[in-house]
Order: sequence, then structure tokens, then C-alpha cells
Amino acid sequence: MDRELSASAKQAHKRKRIWQTGIILVLIAVAVFGFKRLITPSLSRAEIRTAEVERGPVAATLTASGVVVPEHELAITSPIQARIEQVVHHTGDKVQTGDQILLLDKAFTQLAYEKLKDEAELNEHKRVQLRLQLQKKLNALISELAIKRMQVKSLQAQLGDEQYLLKIGGGTQERVKQAELNLKIAQQELAQIEQDMTTERQLLKADEQELRFTMAIQSRSIEELERKMEQAEVRADRPGVITWVNSETGSNVNAGDVIARLADLSSYKVQAVMSDAFAGQLQTGAQATVRINETDLSGTIITVDPTVTNGTITFYVALDEDNNQLLRPNLRVDVYVTTATKPNTLRVKNGPYFSGNTNNQVFIVRQDELVRVPAQVGVSNTDYVELENGVQPGDEVVISDMQDYAHMPKVDLK
Repeated sequence: MDRELSASAKQAHKRKRIWQTGIILVLIAVAVFGFKRLITPSLSRAEIRTAEVERGPVAATLTASGVVVPEHELAITSPIQARIEQVVHHTGDKVQTGDQILLLDKAFTQLAYEKLKDEAELNEHKRVQLRLQLQKKLNALISELAIKRMQVKSLQAQLGDEQYLLKIGGGTQERVKQAELNLKIAQQELAQIEQDMTTERQLLKADEQELRFTMAIQSRSIEELERKMEQAEVRADRPGVITWVNSETGSNVNAGDVIARLADLSSYKVQAVMSDAFAGQLQTGAQATVRINETDLSGTIITVDPTVTNGTITFYVALDEDNNQLLRPNLRVDVYVTTATKPNTLRVKNGPYFSGNTNNQVFIVRQDELVRVPAQVGVSNTDYVELENGVQPGDEVVISDMQDYAHMPKVDLK
């Protein structure tokens, strides 16, 4: 028959049940915690980069690539059609005023110069011949004029005699009329000779004036050729550095062809290019920042090229500090054109997290976890990103790539 358990046995059985229940609860807690660890990822603090939210200015910028070029560059052209005879200075050489850069063969120009000199000498002889011919004609006319004047005087005397004879009855009216006619003819011939002398002088003056014009043109042409032959010894007219020179000795160049470029390296500007998709946002006078390594130089857009080449547009930036020691020709730089500015807004340092689509959300460090919160992203540049809401100054925001965790509301920090 069954016997009733003792009080001690009942107490032992009760303690056993409590222990069993406690073990089960512990196992359940461990299982729940383990499952949570399975579904909640974790990151080490060493794997992420963070930045603190602060207040400050943020400028929206367009990024362009640029190259430093001299602010003033002189293109030296060939003064004549010639052959490059000698290259005295090469690209990169520093030159002073008067230093020879190239020597051009001026034989062809020398021939033209000698021809002009010969033509000028011939014209001088022609001018002398004109004067001699005129003097000869004038001498003949002067002699003829003197003879004609004597004839007129003689005919005047004859007319007086005939008039006297007619008066005393020793002559006739016909003889008087004939004497008057002869006198008129002689007087007309005298006037014609005087007119011929005036005409000859005028013709000589016109011929000499035309010849002077021709000789003046030739003289200017001779002076020009002399100057061009002097310029054939291509020399620098200012101190600078040769940025390019046609070094193909023996090659032919035409008058006006660029044969060298001389730059003044005391000041610089930046030639930049960007996609023509942003052409509408480029304007002269806009502010720009030129970054050389970790140094920023401020500047202003001074020229925007209206033409598009291979899908890019070119513009030039004048630097406020155009003689900075970091500047040198052909140095590659980054250019940031400012399109809008927020003077006092919440901002955080830019990073890989903001490179793609962030769906207007960020991860904030809260104790030992990262919490995803909504945050409106505003204007940005390479340095800072504006966060219009969702964060407060002092919040620590993740700026490293979080693409693999974008769907997670929380991420544990180890």
C-alpha cells in the first residue's frame, strides 16, 4: 500500500522542480540572446569612420580637373617664310630680354630685300632722268619763248610802220591788216609756248609725286624687310621661360606661324575642364577653389569657352594668390566651382557613405550600437555634407561605407 511522503522528501522534490525550471528559463534566455545575436550584425569600431555633427558653412560645388598655366604667355611667330636653321634654347629654358631662341635662314628674304634695294635705286635714277628731261624741254621752250618774244616785238614794229605809211599815203589798208594778223598769230604762239612751259612743270610735279609715293612704299618695304631679317634671329623681348619651341631643325615655316611660346612665370592662372552637362551653371565671376595637395587657393572664373570639345567645356580661373610658391606650369589640380552656399547649417565631414544614394538616412553612434535615423541630405562638396534635419550638433555620424547594412535599423558595436 502507498505510504505518504515525508516532509523532507517533499521539500527535496520541490527544490528539484525549481532547479529544473530555472535551468529551462536560462536555456530559453540563452537561446533568445543567441538568436538575437544571429539576426543583429555587429561591427568593430576600427572598421568604421565617424564624424561629429557641427554648425558651419557648406558650399555646393561642381568638380573640374585643371592645369596650372602662366597668366601671361607670348606666342612668337615667324616674321618671314624661312627654314629653321638652329635651335638655341629649348623648352623649359629660362631666357632674358635679348636672348636668342631660334635662328631662321633668311636667304629668301635677303634676295627680296636686294631686289627692293635695286628697284629703289632705279627709281632714284628715273627721278633724275625726269628732271633732266624736263630741264631739256624747258630750255628748248625758254629759247623758243625768247625768239617768239623778239618776233612779236618785230611784228609790233612792222605794224607801226605800216600804220604810219598808211597815214602818210605810202601804204595800203591790206598791208596794215596783214601786219595785224601776223602780230596776233605770233602773240598766240607766244601764249602757247608759255602754257606749254606751265604744263611741263605740272607734268614733272605729278610724275615726281607719283615716283615719290612709289619710292616711299619701297622704302617702307625695305625697312620692314630689314626688321624682319633682324627678327629672323628670334630673340626674347622679355624675361621668361620657354614653354614650347619648334625644334625641328631644317623644317620650313611660313610667315605668321607660331614657332615658340614664352611665358612669364611670375603669375599663374588655371585652365579647367568639366562635362558640358554643367555648362549652364558656369558663369564668369563665379567663385572657385583650386586645391593643390592639401592647400586651397581661392579664385574667380574669368573666361568660359563657348565651344564644346569632346563633351567638355573649358574655363579659366584667376587666382587671388597668383604667385603662390606651390604653383608651377602644367601642374594638375582639382577645381571646385561654387554654385550655392549655406553660411550656417548642420554639417558633417564628407565620406564614402554619402557617395551613393543614402535614401536620406544616416547611422548615429549611440553607446554600443549604431542606430539608423532619417536625415535630409542638403548641399555638399568634397569636404562637407549638409544634414538638414534628423541630427543634432555633437551627434557622431558614420561616414564610411555602410551599403551592406543600409536595411538594418541597428548595428552592434564591438
